[in-house]
Amino acid sequence: MGGGGLLGVPFAALAQEAYPNRPVKFIVPLAPGGGLDFVARAVGEYISRNIGQQVVVENRTGAGGSIGMDLAMKSPPDGYTVLLTNDNVASTPHVMKMSYDYTQELTPVIFLARQPTVMCAHPSLGVNTVKALVDHVKANPGAGYATSGVGSNQHILGEWFKRETGLALNHVPYRGAGQAINDLLAGHVKVALLGPTATVPHYKAGTLRILGQSSAKRAPYIAEIPTLEEAGFKGLILESWYGAFVPKGTPAAIIARLNTEMAKSLVDPAMIESLTRGSMEAAGGTPDDFGAQARADSAKYERLVRELKIGAS
Repeated sequence: MGGGGLLGVPFAALAQEAYPNRPVKFIVPLAPGGGLDFVARAVGEYISRNIGQQVVVENRTGAGGSIGMDLAMKSPPDGYTVLLTNDNVASTPHVMKMSYDYTQELTPVIFLARQPTVMCAHPSLGVNTVKALVDHVKANPGAGYATSGVGSNQHILGEWFKRETGLALNHVPYRGAGQAINDLLAGHVKVALLGPTATVPHYKAGTLRILGQSSAKRAPYIAEIPTLEEAGFKGLILESWYGAFVPKGTPAAIIARLNTEMAKSLVDPAMIESLTRGSMEAAGGTPDDFGAQARADSAKYERLVRELKIGAS
């Protein structure tokens, strides 16, 4: 009489143990070739060896990442669709005035990596510190600062920096970091807020200067560069990050398995070396810790977008 109930337990256990029994798809909401795509492919390649299944990376781009994020959010909650994203997942809903918040609608898996935005200057500007840049722009108002796009975290940081300093700096948005860095190196624009992946190699080659970084602590690969807080701007922290999410309703056991396998990749020496070469710092931690970080950043972006009147024009 009670056999049916007992039989249900091993079948349920078997269903959990069988995961994964087919390829796992990583949805990346940004274009191939960038930092996020690199992280997704590196982590995917590593964990595919451990889980015995191929990890397929699918770039679904557009609308500030929301096309790929929406696709992931609406996918079956079975562990076979994982969103690998940057902190656009926290900012895009506010920039685009969406009716929902991805950090509430998606379930966190793990914080993969972090990096600051860096404040750069062309050497011809003759400044080596954030203070020197502020003094220069005060004396020569109307300069432009480049970013990889309207509504990007670099744009938000730039407008925040302008509010704190009262500087007359004009936003010069580009369609991605590649075009922005080329114009910065050519001296067409003299100041930029960009990611370190695109800028650190040129900084090390001496073709541009990095004045400050936007993280709470100095990134280890540019440890000689002060943070914006250290440069005198208390609270001016806006860190970029990469992480994994799954659709709401994904079983806890599957989330735990994905967290465990991804965490292993982040302590692998070869992975740490690859991330460092890409100007990223491995993170890690529990799903709950990452969820708290993502929701806190969503609240920060909501406030900044509103106060600074940022829009995805």
